[in-house]
Amino acid sequence: MAAAQATVFGGSGFLGRYMVQRLAEAGTRVLVGVRRPELAGFLRTMGDVGQVVPIRVDLRDGAAVAAALEGSDVAINAVGILTERGQQRFDAIHAQGAERVAKAAAEAGVGRLVHISALGEDTLSRYGRSKAAGETAVRAAFPAATILRPSLVFGPEDDFFNRFAALARLAPVLPLIDGGHTRFQPVHVEDVAAAAMRALADDDTVGRVYELGGPRIYSFRELLEYIVAETDRRCLLLPVPSALMAIKAWFLEFWPNPPLTRDQVLQLASDSVVGQGTGNLADLGISPTALEVVVPSYLARYRRGGGLEPSRSA
Repeated sequence: MAAAQATVFGGSGFLGRYMVQRLAEAGTRVLVGVRRPELAGFLRTMGDVGQVVPIRVDLRDGAAVAAALEGSDVAINAVGILTERGQQRFDAIHAQGAERVAKAAAEAGVGRLVHISALGEDTLSRYGRSKAAGETAVRAAFPAATILRPSLVFGPEDDFFNRFAALARLAPVLPLIDGGHTRFQPVHVEDVAAAAMRALADDDTVGRVYELGGPRIYSFRELLEYIVAETDRRCLLLPVPSALMAIKAWFLEFWPNPPLTRDQVLQLASDSVVGQGTGNLADLGISPTALEVVVPSYLARYRRGGGLEPSRSA
């Protein structure tokens, strides 16, 4: 039975919008907590009139978080940032913000909470440390929360395949950080959304952690080779030590929308694959989608000729 009302924090983001859509399709009224509701109007079309309601919520504002949870049966925290800007810091969003959501959900009597974390034993990057701290805080404040740890997530709005495809279109060289040996297990955004819905509906997921990965593990080199082939580009893939790449990333951080940061260099040097001892997509009854089925459809715009010519990988 679908929840009568749900609150999704970060529902206008890449992951969150797919969860909002699935909740709306199930007949649930969805309150979507976002920093700028005027930019989240596209979510309203995912449901009937008045069914999906974007509301202004800053995770640093405890009162706003509590108000967003009033009357909700379930909640999802899908808030996440990849780069720090101004007061949007990793610790403030991923750790302190997650704790604030979990505490407010417990106080409001919300029945189920799904917290979106990240896959990988990454303690080097500030991003990874803040995600780990967020998990610890959520478990303490809301022990029944279900935690999902996706690997690299792919989909039309993703930040990985789109970013490197755009770089391949402009740059003659793409860097292979530390030789490109880092391993990833890309997971489709629709599979992550489906996992969140299963977690909310199944009491067996209470208090459990699920690591979400696709059907195959790739090295960073293999992923860049796939992007270059799929977009019909002839970029040189050049091994670069992470220390040297971090220096280059420092300069890029001065750009308004930096293509790479020092913290992302550390993230790209850390494996992100499903491990042992936790749940996975199969435990949730979900068959993972291969990236080769989905990614070509949205990388087409980066190909020579605007995607009108077949790719070399076809």
